This record gives sequence, structure tokens and C-alpha cells, in this order.
Amino acid sequence: MSKPLVLYTAATPNGHKVSIMLEELKAAYGNIDYDVEKINLTTNVQKEPWFIAMNPNGRIPVLVDRSHPTAAQPNGFPVFESAAILLYLVQKYDKEGKFKFESGSDEESQMLQWIFFAHGGVGPMQGQSHHFRHYAPEDVPYGKKRYGDEVVRLYGVLDIGLQGRDYLVGPGAGKLSVADVNVMPWLRYHDRAGVETLDAFPNLKAWLNRLLEREAVKAGIAVP
Repeated sequence: MSKPLVLYTAATPNGHKVSIMLEELKAAYGNIDYDVEKINLTTNVQKEPWFIAMNPNGRIPVLVDRSHPTAAQPNGFPVFESAAILLYLVQKYDKEGKFKFESGSDEESQMLQWIFFAHGGVGPMQGQSHHFRHYAPEDVPYGKKRYGDEVVRLYGVLDIGLQGRDYLVGPGAGKLSVADVNVMPWLRYHDRAGVETLDAFPNLKAWLNRLLEREAVKAGIAVP
């Protein structure tokens, strides 16, 4: 029997954001479950018409909410862009606000600020660093340095944001929220971006290790 949600994904930082959030919600509430459709990115299946109908951008991840069919999407409501998927999940399924904050609150604004920071900065810049270091057809030293330096700068911003805190947002030391889940999977691959160790960013290093110890995070990383 089909589960209420289906995640089209691959083993990438953006894919893991969503599977981690789903596993955290499952652990917190127990009544959330999802199917997984693994997308082989090397075959460009994500560019085929059936996939483009869910995400015109032709990228993973895509979440389809089968419990919410529409006239245009009778098989379920599709959501694309990893940060948008995280927000959709907590808005609809995090009824007790365990991973979000009160609507209109300062904490909600701060959460959104960190989400946009990561979505517009860490992901794109680290992705380019990965490309020039591992996938570019020719060696481009300028590209490696340009994006590698920017990754280091962005890590420094996160380290400042985590000063004296366990998580990015929330009273006191904070609480785990979408702000953390939205950026943490990229940090797992810091070495591929040319940052061999996080020793220069002690707050960031402690935060990453803290998240990686969570059982739901481990389960989410194992998907697909």
C-alpha cells in the first residue's frame, strides 16, 4: 500500500536534507511515513517529462504528498526545492512546533534568515567548489580558489552564529529546527570542498558532531 508521502531523491546534500527532516518527524510523531524513489542522476531521468511535470527545474529532491491531490496533480501535491520541502513538511506535519517557531515570532524570522543564507550561499558555493575540485573537465585554479575561499568564509559565518549555542535558532542554546537541517548535510562534505578539518570553526564542528549523533539524522543519511 502506498504511503502518504513519496520522496524522489538521491544521495546528495539536498536529498539528505529532506530525508533527515522526514526521519526527525517520524521519530517525533510516529505517524509519518514515506516511500522513496531513488533517482539515478547519471541517466538524466530527472530531465524526463514525467519528472519535469513535478519539478520544471529537473532537480532532486521532489516530495509528493499523496494525501493532498489536486485537480492539476491528482496523484498528489508536488513540492520542489529542498528548503521549500522542509518548510512544507513542518507547516503541515509538525503540529506541535518541535522543529519550527511560532508564526510571526522573532525566532521564525531568524530561522528563515538562516534558511535563506544556506540556500543562497552555502549550497551553491560549496556545490561550485565540489565541481571545480572533482568534476571540471580541466583544472581551473581560479575556480577552485574562488569557491573554496567563499566556503571558508561562509563556514566562519555559521561559526559566529553558533557561538555559545547548540543550534542556530531558539531561546538559550536553541533547539533543532529547519534552520539546522537545511544546512547540515553540506557540512558533512567539507573535505570535498577543500576544508580538510573544521578545527578552525570549533562551534561549527561541535554542532555538526551533535547533529550527526542523532538517530534520525543517521537514518536520513542512509536514504536512499
